[in-house]
Amino acid sequence: MKPSAQKFLSQKHKAISLIGMSGVGKTTLANKLPYSEWYHYSGDYRIGSHYLDEPIMDNIRAKAMQVPFLRDLLRSDSIYLGNNVTIHNLEPVSTFLGKLGNPDKGGMPLEKFKARQALHREAEIKAMLDVPVFIKKARQIYQYPHFINDVGGSICEVATDEVLEVLAEHTIILVLKTNAKIEQELIRRAELKPKPYYYQPEFLDENVEIYLKENKLNRAREIEPNAFSRWIFPRLLEHRKPMYQRIADKYGYTLDAAEIENIENEQDLLSWIAETLGG
Repeated sequence: MKPSAQKFLSQKHKAISLIGMSGVGKTTLANKLPYSEWYHYSGDYRIGSHYLDEPIMDNIRAKAMQVPFLRDLLRSDSIYLGNNVTIHNLEPVSTFLGKLGNPDKGGMPLEKFKARQALHREAEIKAMLDVPVFIKKARQIYQYPHFINDVGGSICEVATDEVLEVLAEHTIILVLKTNAKIEQELIRRAELKPKPYYYQPEFLDENVEIYLKENKLNRAREIEPNAFSRWIFPRLLEHRKPMYQRIADKYGYTLDAAEIENIENEQDLLSWIAETLGG
């Protein structure tokens, strides 16, 4: 879907996919669009509430079973544990994905970490393939005229051409492009609060080997989880940049993330998109 600016602005039903690194401003932009008119679809929420709900709950139950008091209550069905993931609270998904490293310091052994990564990859692909279904639901059931898809930052690493073609057919793909200043801010945040991320298997293996050598460690179980997350993030950022650009070049458009601070409302955002579309 590559409409002109005029066609986009005149569309009765608009559908947009926002793509970019986590923290770059996708959700900030999405929130400029009124919830009364726009159906807000979060890929990460779909992952946590549907595709990874059971594995997330199994992980929570396994942790609870390590506490004798909770174990007895669970086994007697005296308590109920629930996954309270929401669009604004994706912590259950992040906690499930976890960080690589020493289990005694909150990390995860390499093979278990890779297994979680594989589950997340599969779930993210399915969540994006669900977009056409939810566009239809948004209009026919909930009577929202417009649709905004807030895409997880790792889409550039997991999406096949099939997935991107589906998104391009049903939505306008807008990729938020960073600059040096924004990237430094993302790195600063990652240093202050290291987060779990998805890594392509080859990228992960290569960087684990480098990290072990640099830090004179023998195996991944010796890695301090937060230290590794801080170390690898700038590398992940550079790794993803050409992937995002490829998506923009082949399937959509690029928006300068530095301009987000100038967007105050729906009209500002739609005008900005129309200017980008041109024609």
